[in-house]
Amino acid sequence: MNLGSLASLAYVLPEFALLAAIVALLGLDLRVRDKERLGWLALVGAGASLRAAARQFGGPEGWLFHRMLVLDGFAVFFKGLLALAAMAAVWMSMGSAEVRGVRAKAEYYALLLSGTLGMYLMASAANLLMAYLSLELLSLTSYVLTGFLRRDRRSGEAALKYLIYGGVASGTMIYGMSWFFGLAGSMDFAAIHAVLTQADPDRLAVFLSLLLVLVGFGFKIAAVPFHMWVPDVYHGAPIPITAFLAVGSKAAGFALAIRFFYPVVSEAAGDGTWRILSGVEWPQLVLVLSMVTMTLGNLAALSQQNLKRLLAYSSIAHAGYALMGFAILSDEGLRAMMFYLVAYYLMNLGAFLVVMIVANANGREDLEGMRGLAWRGGAALAVAMAVFLFSLAGLPPLAGFIGKFYLFAAVIHRGFYLLALVGVLNSVVSLYYYARIVRAMFLDFPDGSEPQVAMGLHCGALLWTLAGATVVVGVYWGPVIGLVDRSLRFFLG
Repeated sequence: MNLGSLASLAYVLPEFALLAAIVALLGLDLRVRDKERLGWLALVGAGASLRAAARQFGGPEGWLFHRMLVLDGFAVFFKGLLALAAMAAVWMSMGSAEVRGVRAKAEYYALLLSGTLGMYLMASAANLLMAYLSLELLSLTSYVLTGFLRRDRRSGEAALKYLIYGGVASGTMIYGMSWFFGLAGSMDFAAIHAVLTQADPDRLAVFLSLLLVLVGFGFKIAAVPFHMWVPDVYHGAPIPITAFLAVGSKAAGFALAIRFFYPVVSEAAGDGTWRILSGVEWPQLVLVLSMVTMTLGNLAALSQQNLKRLLAYSSIAHAGYALMGFAILSDEGLRAMMFYLVAYYLMNLGAFLVVMIVANANGREDLEGMRGLAWRGGAALAVAMAVFLFSLAGLPPLAGFIGKFYLFAAVIHRGFYLLALVGVLNSVVSLYYYARIVRAMFLDFPDGSEPQVAMGLHCGALLWTLAGATVVVGVYWGPVIGLVDRSLRFFLG
């Protein structure tokens, strides 16, 4: 199916749900006195979008808006994951002491949903122009949300750094895209694929184009050496926005990168593997990026005292793990990568939620603020945090272990033994700094000066949902991997 603008409107209901919520938020802001209610409206909008995306699963596939967007199982899967990330970010925002002090609640939630809309379009992009515009929509809203705490100097500094790094990465990426346009004479992904398949373009030009485009994608997924913004931005942004960027922005970046590097500049070989076009060995470059990213992220996290910065470097390391599945050019690797993003959603959001609850109680985000948490009225909170941290480290029987198992199995099956060894060693290293937090919560006893930590029903509902899902997926992952298998389908026309 190849639809024009009007006919395509019936197939973008998830996006319409977000747009309707954004307009309603800005309109009701003038009439609603209790601004806290606007969070529920944003939550309903994200939930309606999730429901609309779920109804598209297994339905018609094809080009939309004159081949600007594509509707297929891959896009629907990521829309669902991104909608869940938006719902969790809104829920966290409603329970955050930082966001509670923000006056412009309508603008805050409208920007958050606008960023989610940009993520949707990234997952569905079928044209270089749409890929760039959607990534910019996400980036611009992220800059503003990062600096939304106007009286917090850290927040303003983080937003400025994010803007500068993002502008450089965006300019570099669009320059690479212009090279692809020059090579193919079209911005359409299918047309670029046809040129790379049938013609004999200059290999150096293709390599430089891929390298420049990879800068933009690498920035969004926080891969080394495009990771410099992550620690400062995660540290300065409100905690719900930090969690949103760590989970949603990273997933959207991977979705766009897969969409471009697989169906566009690669070709399915028919046996579950992919072969590169034009003789450009970009998988070797990604393989090196994967090993360097996970190693630098884990080593930098070892000395961190601030938990947001520690989880920022941990996020960089997990981008390296996910890149393992990206680099091996196989459906098995993509399946493992998509499953790992689901597991990462559960455990990373949960860890940031615990940090937020503790920060609400004592205003601290550092390791010292977690000292004796289990003995300060936060025993359940400490247990949940231990579940998330051990899952991030890849210990059984938790979702993170299954995710890494699939990644390592895919890598070993393709014969990349060195990559698997580096991944295993990095997982061992990561256990050290995760265990430091667990030790502080359970084995470092409070001296009486720390305040008690109480977890309300609002935050507790999300916390136990995420913790329960982390455990359940670790022991019964069949439905999730089945969903991934059915979603790993690209519409190629």
